[in-house]
Amino acid sequence: MARHWIATDFGDLDVLRLVENGAPAPGPGEVKIAVRAAGVNPADFKHIRSPRAPGAEEPPLPIGYEIAGVVTALGPAEDGEGSTRIGSGDVAVGDEVLAFRIKSGYATDVTVPARDVFAKPAGLPFPEAANLLLAGSTAAEMLHVTRVAEGDTILVHAASGAVGVSILQQARLLGARAIGTASRGGFEVVERFGGVPVEYGEGLAERVRDAAPDGVDAALDCVGTDEAVDVSLALVADRTRIVTIVAGQRAKAEGFQIIGGAMPDSKRFRDGIRSELIRMAGAGELVVPMARTYPLDQAVEALEYVRSGHPGGKVALIP
Repeated sequence: MARHWIATDFGDLDVLRLVENGAPAPGPGEVKIAVRAAGVNPADFKHIRSPRAPGAEEPPLPIGYEIAGVVTALGPAEDGEGSTRIGSGDVAVGDEVLAFRIKSGYATDVTVPARDVFAKPAGLPFPEAANLLLAGSTAAEMLHVTRVAEGDTILVHAASGAVGVSILQQARLLGARAIGTASRGGFEVVERFGGVPVEYGEGLAERVRDAAPDGVDAALDCVGTDEAVDVSLALVADRTRIVTIVAGQRAKAEGFQIIGGAMPDSKRFRDGIRSELIRMAGAGELVVPMARTYPLDQAVEALEYVRSGHPGGKVALIP
């Protein structure tokens, strides 16, 4: 039975409902996918929390930005000639794929634009594939806008979280050294992915200076606390090399960078980097640590777990 989750209104998780409704047949330039795993992200509950800009999408709202699954149907090519091609090239019914940025990923099946669908590397399990691109593209953009390059030393706030872990791995591939803030319980994760852990809390700036005696070239904030912002400003002189994905008001007031998936420049960059991130994951260069999977009908429980702030890895729904 085909089902998907919707938010009946803006609000908290109590507005979510699992309803019976299958995805439509694919139209021109579209692909229908049987979902094998759906990524669960903080962005999912932020999406339903409150109305956005005037003219934005109104309830009922579909939930879920990224999935992995199997192609079950192809629409005609958009130009009416030839066959539909996905973002990574040719596709056939039965192919294993992943998709981002889409809508209604919390579902048994989805119909999505073919340009947002990519071949899944054979060795990448469905839950990991369904959690690769949102965190991975965010991390890649943070490194891009702060111009991180070989030989740099960077400070990553909340380095043991999903975006932080992807930053650590991508920074290592660039030849940069990463110092990552975390709780004591997160030190092992930071070290596993190539970072030097430092405990957040009083005295953080001094601990970072001890870990980076030659200075910090860039700061990447994934947590948005005043401590993270204050320490970044204290240690990085060039404010164009400080970026946050959370502390928008501080960024505007203090003159450093804020990025987000809804911003046109961010969307362009993140869409453009998808194929490279998939290549990296297929080559084993980019790992997606998993914490838990939940059945599709336990989406609310999965979101509550992610919202707790300490999942210790990514979470996926399995239809």
